Order: sequence, then structure tokens, then C-alpha cells
Amino acid sequence: MSVLSTRELSLRYGTRQVFQELNLTLRDGAVTALIGANGSGKSTLLRSLSRLLSPNAGAVLLDGADLHALPTRTVAQKLAILPQGPTAPEGLTVEELVWFGRHPHQGMFGGRTAEDRRIVAWALDQTGMTVFASRPLESLSGGQRQRAWIAMSLAQGTQTLLLDEPTTYLDLSHQLEVLHLVRRLNEQEGKTIVMVLHDLNQAVRYSDEIVAVLDGRVYAQGDPAEVMNRALLRDVFGLEAHLLTDPDTGRPHVIPYGIARKAGTR
Repeated sequence: MSVLSTRELSLRYGTRQVFQELNLTLRDGAVTALIGANGSGKSTLLRSLSRLLSPNAGAVLLDGADLHALPTRTVAQKLAILPQGPTAPEGLTVEELVWFGRHPHQGMFGGRTAEDRRIVAWALDQTGMTVFASRPLESLSGGQRQRAWIAMSLAQGTQTLLLDEPTTYLDLSHQLEVLHLVRRLNEQEGKTIVMVLHDLNQAVRYSDEIVAVLDGRVYAQGDPAEVMNRALLRDVFGLEAHLLTDPDTGRPHVIPYGIARKAGTR
């Protein structure tokens, strides 16, 4: 169990106040999608949840403890983050990358234990990357590279994975490849996963809970089937849209058709 929450959290990005006194609790053991318009602060919030960004006030809590007061090694053993567009040195192989995930668990003098080797092999297997273990990252497709980075995150052995736009720049088949992996890691391995997504239909289909942010606050949080409605689309994204029923999931499927008219305009 690893419960992540915020208490009266205030965040700035540069000189701009992004969130003010935000209170949010993320569901343990669930896949949560953070959604919102460009510039709404989704990635800023995710970076704060991972301790990459310090709050101006308030706190991020991990199992009730102030995240920023915990030892770095403790945090790295409980939380793993995959940022947008991660980069690695040229020539680094998939297996070498995945080994970086074991650093929080190794002693002062390093050394690779049998348990480390088992977990690295497991992470490669879970992401379907065993066959590519000796390949340089730059030789892989976009989807394969993303799976390699997720394998590194898995090798950290954390309960919680934070993924910042994990499908960005991928074609549709590779997007689905990554999202299917996310669902499997949650359902079969019990991972709590929080991810920023732009595609609303993917957010609805692949998450257990949606958190929609607007103007520095949580506009809505809950089951995708209940949260995704015309009011949210209009208020958060400025969209007019039809909401159909997905024949596979029974959840809403968004078909935008226009820009919402703002008050006072014609």
C-alpha cells in the first residue's frame, strides 16, 4: 500500500501560480488519469507528486508523511517517475538502462545481487523487452523505447508509477501498446499508476479514475463514466461534443464537433 495525497498544496511554475491550497488523494491500487487543457498544470502537479518540484506551501504526503522530509532513497523505493521525453547516453543498451532502476536498492559500494538480477530480468519480461536487452536504445522504435523506460521504472520495485504523457509522439498502435501494458501492470502486478494523458477517450478507456484540473483546482474527480460529461468538456476544454457509448466498455466516447461559446460572445 502506498497512498499519495496533497495537503493545502501551492505550486508555482516560474512566476505563475499554478495551484493554490490543493487537497487531493489518489486512489491506491488504481490507474488514475490526470487531464486538463494545455497549461493547466497537469505535468507540474505530477512533478510535485514525485518530489521533482518543491511546493511553495503545503505538502505532498506519502502514506501520511511529508514527501520532502523523507530520505531520497526511501522515496525512490516507493515512487518511480517517467518524465516526458526521457533521454539516455548514445549507445546505452536496454539492459543497461533497466539496471539504473536498481540503484535505490544497492548498498554504498554497489554490487549486483541475485535479487537485483532477478528483478531486472522480470522487468524486461513484463515489458516484452527481453529480446531487445542488448540493443542500443536509439536503434528501437518509439514504442519499444517507451517500454524500455517503463522497464527501468519497474526495476525500481516501487508500488507507484508516475507517467508523464507516456504516449506522446507515438503512433496509435504504439500508444495502445503502452496503455495495454499500463493496464496489465495494474491488474496483474497491483501497481498504482498515475499518468498525464491528452487523449480523452484513452483516459476514459484505460483509467479507473479521472482527475480533471482547471484554474489551479480539481474540477472533477471520480469514475470516468461519471466524470466525463458535456459540462466538463465545455468548462475544462472549451469543447462542444457528442458523448456516445463505447460498445466495448460501456463508457462515454467523446466526439468533439465545435468550440464552446464563452459568456458574452456571439
